[in-house]
Amino acid sequence: MGALMLQGTGSDVGKSVLVAGICRALANRGLTVRPFKPQNMSNNAAVTADGGEIGRAQALQAIACRVPPHTDMNPVLLKPQADRTSQLVVHGRVRGSIHGGNFREARKPLLGHVLESYWRLREQADIVVIEGAGSPAEINLRAGDIANMGFARAAGVPVILVGDIDRGGVIAAVVGTRTVIAPEDAAMIHGFLINKFRGDISLFEDGYRQIEALSGWRGYGVVPWLTPVKYLPSEDAVILERGAAKGAGRVRIACPILPRISNFDDLDPLALESAVELVWVKPGTPIPADIDLVILAGSKSTIADLAALRAEGWDIDLRAHHRRGGAILGLCGGYQMLGRRIADPDGVEGPAGAVDGLGLLDIETVLTGEKTLKPVTGHAMGGALSGYEMHMGRTHGDDCARPYAQIDGGTADGAISADGRVMGTYLHGLFEQPGHRRAFLERLGVASDGQHHGTQIDRALDAIAAELERHVDIDAMIALSAEARGNQGD
Repeated sequence: MGALMLQGTGSDVGKSVLVAGICRALANRGLTVRPFKPQNMSNNAAVTADGGEIGRAQALQAIACRVPPHTDMNPVLLKPQADRTSQLVVHGRVRGSIHGGNFREARKPLLGHVLESYWRLREQADIVVIEGAGSPAEINLRAGDIANMGFARAAGVPVILVGDIDRGGVIAAVVGTRTVIAPEDAAMIHGFLINKFRGDISLFEDGYRQIEALSGWRGYGVVPWLTPVKYLPSEDAVILERGAAKGAGRVRIACPILPRISNFDDLDPLALESAVELVWVKPGTPIPADIDLVILAGSKSTIADLAALRAEGWDIDLRAHHRRGGAILGLCGGYQMLGRRIADPDGVEGPAGAVDGLGLLDIETVLTGEKTLKPVTGHAMGGALSGYEMHMGRTHGDDCARPYAQIDGGTADGAISADGRVMGTYLHGLFEQPGHRRAFLERLGVASDGQHHGTQIDRALDAIAAELERHVDIDAMIALSAEARGNQGD
């Protein structure tokens, strides 16, 4: 068959979810499907079966296709480290950094890597479903583009444009995109999808036809607001700014939103527990005093985020919380922050040097250029867990003699304070398995619902796919995918 690309009228219009839903719908029809995103920018990443890392959204899309995630699904990943600087990951491995000043020039040579991955996936699948990044309407970024039209034209892939009606102005967004992009780019777009519609879809019939008339593109459907999305991990931290809390359970867990927070989807399984209320603490607000547990999530830049934490006064809140008998858990970068000292002798995160940590765990961390990327299984608190390590740095200290987890194969991970109330671990995804999550919540005095988080995600993907089958012309999309260039170099 071929390939199909979804691009958006802007960021956060729902492309990632739609690609996942289309992938699952096609897989449910018996097709072999692969997801692809040429270039992604996100600090939420996942470890792949081939030992690299890709954006979390592409890992979810792989689940939708019912295949293991692979580095070819997201060959270029940019992970923001500090202002104007991003870690560059190519084919799952760190390749240095890209700065705001050299971004356009540095990305041009990456198109070759992108096309290599794409053609490998094409050989494996009936259809490759591709997600763009940002919007093709960002014409100031068109030169050297590898994420949207630069890729689509190089690979000969037809495009469907996604507009978000929930944010308003969707007619202008779709038609305006046609107006501002080059005619050669506009020729790659074959139609549009309207996403996130609330209410009676028939009320938008006139607007839908006006978009068709003004743009010259056909419509592929209007997608209603998809409530099962709440069960899916989110890739972009912007979602955290939209709601202060999830759930209304008897245990309250708070997580401060640091500027470079990463892999915050580690908390999703806890947020879906009926006994848990998860409170996202926004900048400018204190950590509530009536919290049972504070979790410091992962960070792409531990030292910079530690400085931000102190600037917010959250270090004072954490110490007060601990004095009141509250519990604290640090995940990856958050684990490093809880120690006595963080050293960066080689300037991995910025200028070489060292800073004092929060001193709540008797550990020290040395940041190193070598990145640990591996899946793990083991036990913690009497419950089975599975997850992955993805970090730069080595941690040691007296509290490591009380490890958080025992890893299969005989190694230990993490640390627990002498009073048992401050914990840290390098493991991501540790709450997905019901065994460890149940044991962890029992320590907080509540029972777990016992659901397997992966099963919830799978059910949500099937529900989203069913909605797309009802509201989107999937048959026409399959037919359009056949127009993709058949072989490399055609």
